[in-house]
Amino acid sequence: MKKPLFLLQIAVISVFVTSPAFAVDAEITEQVADKPTEPISNIKSLSEVQLPSTDAKVLTQQAIASEAKETEEATVTEQAQQLAQTNTSEEDAPINLEAIGKKDPLPESTPTYVIDKEEIEKQGATSVADVLKRMPGFVINNVGHGADIHTGTYYRGHSINQSVFLINGRPINNDVNTYHGGTDLNSIPVESIERVELYSGAASSLYGSSAFGGVVNIITKQGSRTPKFNASAEFGSLNLNNQQASLSGASDNVRYNLSFERYFIDNKYKVPVGAANRNPVDGKLFNADTATSSYSGNFGIDLDKKNTLNLDVTALSSRRGLVYFGFPLQRDRLDHDGLNVGLSWKSELAQGSNLTTTVGYNQNYFSTYGPTGTFYRTGILDTKQLTARVDHDWQISPNNRLRWGLDFKNTNLNGQANSTLPSRIALNENEDRSLSNTALFAVNTWSISDAFQVDLGLRQSFDSQFSSYFNPSVGVRYALTPNIAMRGSWAGGQRNPGLDQLYVYDTVHGWLPNPNLIPETGSSWTAGVDVSFSDKLTGQFTYFGSSLNNSLGIIQGRWANIGLVDTNGLEAALQWKIARDWSTFVNYTYTDAKIKTGNDAGLQLGLIPYSVAQVGIGYGKDGWEANLYATYNSGSRRALFLNTGDKNTDFMASYFNLDLSARVPVTKNLGLTLYLENVLGEQYERVNRIYSPGLTFRIGLASSF
Repeated sequence: MKKPLFLLQIAVISVFVTSPAFAVDAEITEQVADKPTEPISNIKSLSEVQLPSTDAKVLTQQAIASEAKETEEATVTEQAQQLAQTNTSEEDAPINLEAIGKKDPLPESTPTYVIDKEEIEKQGATSVADVLKRMPGFVINNVGHGADIHTGTYYRGHSINQSVFLINGRPINNDVNTYHGGTDLNSIPVESIERVELYSGAASSLYGSSAFGGVVNIITKQGSRTPKFNASAEFGSLNLNNQQASLSGASDNVRYNLSFERYFIDNKYKVPVGAANRNPVDGKLFNADTATSSYSGNFGIDLDKKNTLNLDVTALSSRRGLVYFGFPLQRDRLDHDGLNVGLSWKSELAQGSNLTTTVGYNQNYFSTYGPTGTFYRTGILDTKQLTARVDHDWQISPNNRLRWGLDFKNTNLNGQANSTLPSRIALNENEDRSLSNTALFAVNTWSISDAFQVDLGLRQSFDSQFSSYFNPSVGVRYALTPNIAMRGSWAGGQRNPGLDQLYVYDTVHGWLPNPNLIPETGSSWTAGVDVSFSDKLTGQFTYFGSSLNNSLGIIQGRWANIGLVDTNGLEAALQWKIARDWSTFVNYTYTDAKIKTGNDAGLQLGLIPYSVAQVGIGYGKDGWEANLYATYNSGSRRALFLNTGDKNTDFMASYFNLDLSARVPVTKNLGLTLYLENVLGEQYERVNRIYSPGLTFRIGLASSF
């Protein structure tokens, strides 16, 4: 069976390689062949925080093997105890399909953060944006009550399209840069998510040269041997209602997980004079309602002991009002529909040699429309991407590991601009553009000794619009002692202008395209130390930086390359298991994103605060849970759609916020959930004249059968 399956897999790839309509920039997560490792900084659930791979016991290869054996023995013991307690047979244990959903085997020279489904549930997150806002390095302004999509998502000082976002290793970035068509993390629900992984450094060689900020991989849930049904319903302030449901199970060598989620909130609350989109009649925020729904499915099958096939589908729909300055009262609406489909095939070619083949389809349809004064305008951005990828993970020798492969991606954009404003009628258009991108990638990891590791990576890209370009990466990691490890990485990058920036007129903002744009180029780097202070306290400290030339922006209503931006910053992540049922984490990020050229030279990039700190403390026992989260934001520079009298050098005031989540068991399978947001009740400016509503609540029931 092995040889025919391998030949068929190569034949499938040959079809995609020879067809110009198919191209890729995606990847499917894989299992380490013979050396299981854990992420450098697992952000576990608050009641289960334990040492990540910064633990002294896993800082060296010898310790890794020992720890893996201990973990396996402990797992077997724990499973046996659970089976005895629940009086179930071995047949009810979860299946172990290994190909899809396992931790990505990344070089350890890059800091890696992971947040799992248990912590996501405790935080009460309702979208991927909600999940990421508490992870180190992230500043997410466009999440929460009255969120304004113009205010953006930033990782280490870089915009959302200067990072790479994946679902099960496949891209969801659509390379569209206009605010209304960019990657919308608020539209991606959490019910189907198993965990979220965050990478940087050498990961840019594997996933794309545009990963100046980093790589975010969203892993969806899979089925288990015992059928499970989870459901929840919440209601709360501002007419919030949220329903979630999932069903998982398996039969023989097949497993499945199906999920559904629906969310609505009207966001009508009092805001102060001068706030964005304040209705002068009642003083409330206007046109800020949000409604989303999503469907997802994940199906896995073992073809034999060495071949696994996986299909996953995610469909989402979002309807929302838009809030931003520029008009007395904004009335524009935004419709977003998305579909992401992926088929992955993993084969174990030999011991320590795994080949993963992935094909995918990703579509995002954005339509912005609405009346403004005496005229009406519509802007549509419809992108379709066909992707394919071959990824070979090969343990060449005990001290040498090679991960290499080939990416293809074909992107088609249909952009439409239609306005009844006399001065814009001549610019009404329908653009249909496409491009293809092919890339060869490789990362080789040498374990020079048990304590010293070196990673060398490369990515050679061939682009139909911007010719060919080469981006290398390098990383090192050295364990000084069993308790301290040092690491560092450097990666070259290139981010190409989007098809919309090159060719499509933005009739909503009045921005002109520019076919003469050139790519943003530069490099990013990290240096850090991982410390195990004790069995209960670990810390990870990372200095990060980047230099980005030919940065893209708007000059006099037209897309242009505006110059150089240098970024330097610091991340600190601490996890402390206080006692058996208590745990806590502390994250702090300092970001100095300095504009070096042009009229704004010397200024911090707009909407990016210098400091963000977050602390979480939690208690959990016998089904009872309580978690308190604190957030500090030093305030960011106002830079978009300023009010009369505002200056682009103005900073908003800093703020401090507390959120509380709790769960009270009603029965064995039913719990009462409660979330209090902004416990202090202070109405503060979150960003760019967008204000919080003060104290809000959510209450609901969650069941599991």
